[in-house]
Amino acid sequence: MGFVKVVKNKAYFKRYQVKFRRRREGKTDYYARKRLVIQDKNKYNTPKYRMIVCVTNRDIICQIAYARIEVDMIVCTAYAHELPKYGVKVGLTNYAAWKWFIWIHSCPHWGSC
Repeated sequence: MGFVKVVKNKAYFKRYQVKFRRRREGKTDYYARKRLVIQDKNKYNTPKYRMIVCVTNRDIICQIAYARIEVDMIVCTAYAHELPKYGVKVGLTNYAAWKWFIWIHSCPHWGSC
C-alpha cells in the first residue's frame, strides 16, 4: 500500500463540517459531558444535578445545575467573594475557601445552618 496524498480541494471543503463552537474553543468535552448529563430511561424528566466549579485567579465560582435538551438550568450559584459575610476575610481562592464553599453549598439557604 503506497502513500496516498490527502487532497484538499473544492469538493473536500464543500463537504467539510466544522466542530461545535465550544469544542473548537476547547471549553467543552462533549464525550465527558454526555456521560455527565445522561439519565436513566426509568427516571424520565427527572433532573440530574451536578456541581460546576470554575476557578479563576481572583475567585471561585460554584454552580449547581441540571441539563435540559435546550439549555443547562442553573439552580444556584456561589462566589468566593461572598465568604467575607461568613467571617473569612483573606485567602478566598485557597483550599480552606473550598472547604467553606462545600459548607455553604450544603446549607439549603446559603449558610443559615
